[in-house]
Amino acid sequence: MGASVGSDSKDSVDVELNVVPFIDLLSCLTAFLLMSAVWTVYSQINIKPKGLGQGGEPDTSEIKNYGSILLTKNEIWIGNTAEGPQLIRNTGESYDWAALEEVLLSYREKSIFADRYDIEIAPEDDVDYQTLITAMDYAIAAGFNDVGYLDPGSLHVKFKE
Repeated sequence: MGASVGSDSKDSVDVELNVVPFIDLLSCLTAFLLMSAVWTVYSQINIKPKGLGQGGEPDTSEIKNYGSILLTKNEIWIGNTAEGPQLIRNTGESYDWAALEEVLLSYREKSIFADRYDIEIAPEDDVDYQTLITAMDYAIAAGFNDVGYLDPGSLHVKFKE
């Protein structure tokens, strides 16, 4: 296979194009993309939008106790609609994850959360992404596998009025 450039024989140049390296690159890239696509399924946390919505009213057809977590820059609020909110302050420069775990495990032991696996988590605007993911990890570790991510105003438990 050759390519002829020019009009007369003096300017004629035959060029052999070697496409083998290009095909090697594409086959390696295809294999890499197929393998990395599988890992994205395992590295995600499934969350579902829940909550009241902006200015919504709770569903009164089914009386249900909701567990909610609000993350702020300096503290964690956790509560349920039956007992109200509880404040967990930061220990020094970091969040008190052990206290959050203790409260979540105590909720799992209560009869109102015995057969329930859902919890709502909402961060305020100044909370970083890693803090949100860590709170979700602690909720899942405590047995709340159905994590709902929402806006702080949509939580069923009202932490700040």
